[in-house]
Amino acid sequence: MSETLINPGIVQWAADRAKVNDVSLAKTLGVRFEKLQAWFVGEFRPTFLQARKLAKALRIPFGYLYLQHPPEEPLPIPDLRTVGDHITAIISPDLRDVLNDALRKQSWYRDYLRDHGEGPLPFIGRYTPAAPVEEVAADITRILELFLQHRKAARNWEEFLRILMERAEVAGIWVMRNGVVANNTHRPLNIHEFRGFTICDSVAPLVFINGKDAKAAQIFTLIHELAHLWIGQSGISDLSLALPHEYDHLQVERFCNSVAAEVLAPAAEFQNQWQPQTQFSENLEQAACYFRVSSVVAARRAYDLKLVSWQEYFEFYQMQAALWRKATAGGGGSYYRNIRVRNGPLFTEAVLTSAKERRLLLRDAGRLLNVNPAKINRLAREIGLG
Repeated sequence: MSETLINPGIVQWAADRAKVNDVSLAKTLGVRFEKLQAWFVGEFRPTFLQARKLAKALRIPFGYLYLQHPPEEPLPIPDLRTVGDHITAIISPDLRDVLNDALRKQSWYRDYLRDHGEGPLPFIGRYTPAAPVEEVAADITRILELFLQHRKAARNWEEFLRILMERAEVAGIWVMRNGVVANNTHRPLNIHEFRGFTICDSVAPLVFINGKDAKAAQIFTLIHELAHLWIGQSGISDLSLALPHEYDHLQVERFCNSVAAEVLAPAAEFQNQWQPQTQFSENLEQAACYFRVSSVVAARRAYDLKLVSWQEYFEFYQMQAALWRKATAGGGGSYYRNIRVRNGPLFTEAVLTSAKERRLLLRDAGRLLNVNPAKINRLAREIGLG
């Protein structure tokens, strides 16, 4: 069979972009590893059918393989992720598909809200990154009713995370939490690529949380992304509790991290609660219980306020991270409940209500929720809208 004159440089670029392992790629394509390596360097070229399979495996249009240079792939929202002091250059197909899926949904939901008489939310873009951190944090706390007396309604920090998401949606902020692309469990999201993103819109603001991240860290991501809305800036974030904030070279990310920390554990109250003569672990337990945050968030706040050293904090973080990996190794949960969380309660209920009222075809409802249209009515019943 004749060989295709594809560009080996594009093959290498696409493989890097897709973050695929060469061994697993060779297995997927049904070729020897050595042959795949020869394609990468241009010693041999695949047949037409092999090139088709290669493009599909790398999640690029077939025509890309013939380009002289990698194409420009502009992002629809700012990329605020950094490696060292540089913006992260490569976006995986998974992240790009998640972004496009969210934007497609957000466009529909914005029209839905407009049709139902909803107007701009007053707190979107109320501040700039030059505003005092304490002032922005206080406004978020007020709008979402996150005062300490309200937190006591939560039995623990896991319940507080759920309450946070509910309060955000009551305020009109749509929250999605998903650990896979759309509803495809064979395409898990990578927490090392991004933790969350924000689509800032005065009518239909959206916060997306990477559900593959540990729940102990998701609570910080949620408030960080809310801070983006308060300063009116969309963006993709890769904030990590495993790195000092000095690694956040973008002012907007440093600002949103500071706001998130102040919302979750106000500095003055945290310092009042911290007892220097008490053991680190005991202080953490008390602070986590008092503020209804995870022990890691409490430990990070202690480090940021210079109450403990980086070594003390990081050793504790590593220990907790090992526990997270064990705890999140499994999966499960109700299929229909997962759909609601992945798409966000506000959006899910809007789509299902529209379908029930016959203002939206079941086919279109299925596309918006990434489910089989035949399951729409069952989904509505399962979440109490039937």
